[in-house]
Amino acid sequence: MLLPLTTPYGLWALDVLGGLAAVWLAYKVVQHILRRSRTTPLTGPPNPNWLLGVGRQVEKSPDPALMYEQWSETYGPVYRVPATLGFSRVVLCDPKAILHFYSHETFGYVQTELMKRSIENIVGKGVLWAEGESHKRQRKALTPAFSNAAIRQLTSVFFDSAHKVKAAWDGILDSTSGDSEVLEVQSWMNHVSLDSVGIAGFSHDFGILHGKQPLVATTFDSFGHLKPSILSSLTFILGLAIPALTKIPTTFRRLIRQLNSSMGEIADELLNNMRKESEGEGNEKGGDRSIIGLLIRAENSDSELHMSQEEVMAQMKTLILAGYETTSISLTWCLVELCKKPETQMKLREELSQFSGSDPTWDQLTHQLPYLDAVVHETLRLHPPLGETTRQATADDIIPLSMPMRIATGELTSQIAIAKGQVVTVPIHCMNRATAFWGPNAKEFVPERWLTDDGIPGRAQEIQGHRHLLTFVDGPRICLGRGFALAEFKAVLSVLIRNYAFGFRDGPGTKIETVRGILPRPSVAGEKGARVPLRIRRLE
Repeated sequence: MLLPLTTPYGLWALDVLGGLAAVWLAYKVVQHILRRSRTTPLTGPPNPNWLLGVGRQVEKSPDPALMYEQWSETYGPVYRVPATLGFSRVVLCDPKAILHFYSHETFGYVQTELMKRSIENIVGKGVLWAEGESHKRQRKALTPAFSNAAIRQLTSVFFDSAHKVKAAWDGILDSTSGDSEVLEVQSWMNHVSLDSVGIAGFSHDFGILHGKQPLVATTFDSFGHLKPSILSSLTFILGLAIPALTKIPTTFRRLIRQLNSSMGEIADELLNNMRKESEGEGNEKGGDRSIIGLLIRAENSDSELHMSQEEVMAQMKTLILAGYETTSISLTWCLVELCKKPETQMKLREELSQFSGSDPTWDQLTHQLPYLDAVVHETLRLHPPLGETTRQATADDIIPLSMPMRIATGELTSQIAIAKGQVVTVPIHCMNRATAFWGPNAKEFVPERWLTDDGIPGRAQEIQGHRHLLTFVDGPRICLGRGFALAEFKAVLSVLIRNYAFGFRDGPGTKIETVRGILPRPSVAGEKGARVPLRIRRLE
């Protein structure tokens, strides 16, 4: 029974809770002070709000990457930003420092408690959640499914999904009197991505491109239409210091529970079906057909690569989430950029025109279409689906710098001391398009920069990671599915550009903004939610 707050016992309970909260906060403050005493004194922007730090400022900014870049220009390549409740984050914008950070990730730098809880809430304790030896084991078990040989065999799946989109769009255009039609392309890119990962990963057709609407797809779409909530923002910002706040039942949190449940039901059904098949056919045969077969083998294995049933379920949900979110966002951004630059769209179409009667092979997509490759990587440079990496040091560390910098005491240093427990951030979006690394046209969509030896400036070449980008991060946690994502991106884009011309519904002055789903997404300004209506014209 709850005690009325006006009774002596109720007031006593409030006093006890308040006292415990004060003790906890004092403990955290002491920890923070001790960390700062062992971390190199760094300059940084002033604290606009003791409770929220710069969290709200970054969240509300139309371009957080530019904010990080401006701070780097003002305070140096490594600086400190105020975080919630008086805490702070150390931000790395130095290539050598970032290389050190990523190479020590999952052992020396691990996810914050906030991020761990968030990942567990969405997909469970899979490879995204795991750290250290557990992460190493899970990743090793999954690696064969993402080899070049495996992706080569899956490329036909990506083309098949793209041609399903073409058939649907042709049907819509056939039913209209004009030669073009306005279509909301983001939802179509969502659907082609989900259907592709279902068939390629699990031999399961979600059927969205054939008109089905499974609950998991409906739930995914709902994230793009959530209205900004002060409560959701506060729980996310304050969660860095108080992870328990992630349990507050916001609308976003309720959708996360629904998504977890719907993905879990699908994963459970697919796993049970594959277990029955593999029992009758042998694990090796079942494992040769899809990623799910590999997971079944890991579940049944007595080797060091064994996965628990919970881990297998988490991997499946992770792959569904990644397959839906990342590639669909990149495809949509790419179409937006090609609408801004019709001449670039035409140039890409000219390169692809050699495949008028057939689709390119995986080898051709990978090695023989330089402009397609350039357009894809320029999209990934400007619009990484994940904007930053934030981790916490597991031990005191010394981070080297590529060149000396001046710290808060006025001294020059070529290394930064980081204390155990210090939160460290790498701003991916900033590093991908900072003028200091990519030159004066860093903010522009210029695929041609990827076509010449001197197109990538020397400073940008200091950045490690895939093709000098941090889009897929780097080190032990470099994106396992990057080959899968690149092949799907190129295959789908090649079909669309060969068959349609794309333009903005409201003309070249159309404003594009970023809205939040599970990950940030593009949207035409004025639309409700993450919507990108484009005018599609069929090519003869």
